[in-house]
Amino acid sequence: MERVVIVTGANSGIGLALCERLLTEDVQLRLCLACRNMQRAEAARAALLTSHADAHVDLLHLDVGSMKSVLDAAQEVKTRYRKVDFLYLNAGIMPNPQVNIGAFFKGLLSRNAIRMFSTAEGLLTQQDRLNADGLQEVFATNLFGHFLLIRELEPLLCQSSHTSRVVWTSSSNASHSAFSMEDIQHRNGTEPYSSSKYASDMLSVALNRQKNSQGLFSSVICPGLVMTNLTYGIVPSFFWTLIMPIMYLIRVFTNTFTISPYNGAEALFWLFLQKPESLDPRAKYHSLTSALGRNYVQPQQMDVDNETPEVLFAKLLELENFVKKKLKI
Repeated sequence: MERVVIVTGANSGIGLALCERLLTEDVQLRLCLACRNMQRAEAARAALLTSHADAHVDLLHLDVGSMKSVLDAAQEVKTRYRKVDFLYLNAGIMPNPQVNIGAFFKGLLSRNAIRMFSTAEGLLTQQDRLNADGLQEVFATNLFGHFLLIRELEPLLCQSSHTSRVVWTSSSNASHSAFSMEDIQHRNGTEPYSSSKYASDMLSVALNRQKNSQGLFSSVICPGLVMTNLTYGIVPSFFWTLIMPIMYLIRVFTNTFTISPYNGAEALFWLFLQKPESLDPRAKYHSLTSALGRNYVQPQQMDVDNETPEVLFAKLLELENFVKKKLKI
C-alpha cells in the first residue's frame, strides 16, 4: 500500500520544502497538504506537480487554530484514508513578535551573542490573544490543535498492522523557564511561542510512553534559524537584507544557521528515512548546516523531566473534553 503523509502548514517555507524533498525520494506517496489558506495550498500543489507530474498530492482545509476546523479536517481524513503513516505537525505562528532592542545590542557585544542569535532567547516577545474558541491563539495553533488532531486520528495512526509517525516542528527557542503547568496556555506571560514549543517537546515524550506499544512513534525536530514568512515578520525586510552577510559570517562559528527552508527541512526529511525503533524518544533532532553549506542532523537531549509530560497530557485531555462539550460534540 502507498504511504500516506500529511503535512500541516505545507503551502510555504519549511513545510513546502519538506514536501518537495519527500516526493523526490518517493513519488508514489499519497501526500496531503493540510493548510489554512486553500488558495496558497492550490499554488503549492501546482508547484509540486510541475516537478513531480505523476505525484499524488491531495489538499485538506485545516486551520489548527480553530478546533472546529481540526475536527472537520480529521473527519475528512478518516473518510479519505484507511491509515496515516506520517503526520508532520509543522504549522505554527508567532504573532506580532517584537525585538527587545536593548537586549539585542547588549547580547551582540557579549560572549552569548551566538546563542542569542541561534535561539532568540531573551530577544523576542510576542503579543498573544484569544481565538474564537476562547483559547490563547499561540497555544491553540502550535500545540492544542495538533494534539486534538492526533487524538481524532488515532484509529488511523494506531494500528497493529503498521507503525506510524508523528513529527513535531519545535524550536531551540523552546524554553522550560517560559512554561508553567499552572498556566499551560501562557495567558500571563510574554513568551507564548517558547512556552508552546516546550509543551510540544513534553507532549512528544508523553505520546511515546503511551502509544509506542500501539505502533505510534513521536519525534521532535528543530529546523535551526530559517528565513521564512514567520522570520521575516519579526523586523522590517530591509533589516534582514542588511544583516544577511553577518548571518553567513556567523555560520562559520555556529551550525544552527540553516537559513534556507530546504536546509531547515533536513531533520524532517531525515526522520522520514529512519526506522522509529532506532530513534531516541527524548531527543530533539536538529537540522544543522556547516560553514561550507553541508546539511546534517544531530540529536540533542531535551530538557524534559520524567513526570511533567504525563501531567501535561492529562491536562490536555481535560481541555479536549471541555472544548468538545462547548462545541456540543
